[in-house]
Amino acid sequence: MIIRRGVPEDASPALEIWRAAVDATHLFLSPADRAELDELMAGYLPRAGMWIAEDAGRAAGFLIIEGSMIQALFVHPAVHGRGFGTALVQHALTLAPNAMVDANEQATNALPFYESRGFVRTGRSETDQQGRPYPLVHLQYRAPA
Repeated sequence: MIIRRGVPEDASPALEIWRAAVDATHLFLSPADRAELDELMAGYLPRAGMWIAEDAGRAAGFLIIEGSMIQALFVHPAVHGRGFGTALVQHALTLAPNAMVDANEQATNALPFYESRGFVRTGRSETDQQGRPYPLVHLQYRAPA
């Protein structure tokens, strides 16, 4: 596994990773919201600064971090549990040692994932960034004492 800077050609594989991961873990999304988010991501990914987790020459996951905020971290469900997410978090922490992330409260895999890697809850919002009724839990990394 390697973590590398994304290039424009990574947008299409990243979108496919996002789609597969969301379909596997975000079952709470309404079909209309899922379709709208798909359109937003399709427009966002080609211009986003991504980091790619690659395995045998194929993208397995991606990270988008802006400043100290992890904007996106998705791993293809076919490789969940193989360390790609952890490697991407570790890479994010090299870029931003006090990284923050917002996790969908209803995505039951997200909070345990981040909390088991040293993130602590710092707050909660009733809606997502677009004002949809999907609560977010705000987390920040706290290095072990």
